[in-house]
Amino acid sequence: MQWSELEDQACSVARTLSVIGDRWTLMILRDCFLRVRRFDDFQERLGIGRPILSDRLNKLVDAFVLTKVAYQTNPTRYEYRLTPKGLDLYPVIMSIVHWGDVHMAGKKGRPLLHQHLTCNHQFDPMMVCSECQELLEPRQVRTSPGPGARHPQHMPIELAASLGRRPTKEKASDGGEARPKARARSKAKASAAG
Repeated sequence: MQWSELEDQACSVARTLSVIGDRWTLMILRDCFLRVRRFDDFQERLGIGRPILSDRLNKLVDAFVLTKVAYQTNPTRYEYRLTPKGLDLYPVIMSIVHWGDVHMAGKKGRPLLHQHLTCNHQFDPMMVCSECQELLEPRQVRTSPGPGARHPQHMPIELAASLGRRPTKEKASDGGEARPKARARSKAKASAAG
């Protein structure tokens, strides 16, 4: 699968990665949530080249994750601010932070502590069920096809097998054949018959 085909997949992870799935974009988003807004500040903090930074910021603006707001008129200069769509990425960033704090912090401990202003306590981000507010654990979650499901490749392997299909390589939704094995079998049949 090509990187440019991710946004066409019937998979929420693939579609999300098509927007935020590279290291510089994630680092830019981290800084956005740390209230960094100006191009020069991003560049200085990240040590990223201007062309790469410009490309990633434009991609986030094009995806409506960030919006450009002029803060100076002569010459015009912009700040990059999170949109509501961008703010919805906060749990994603906090999940990455939590994983890093637990598995990568080392002996010195966490580089940043997070305080919940409502209760005034330091916290660890946790994912809970929207219905019962219980902590979500991977073994306590079952998936089933949603209305946008198109291919068993994006389902748990047990579910795909129960539907009588094995996950195969999916091609982008350009009308191309989604199953290379089926194409190979057709070619073999045609050559045997000819």
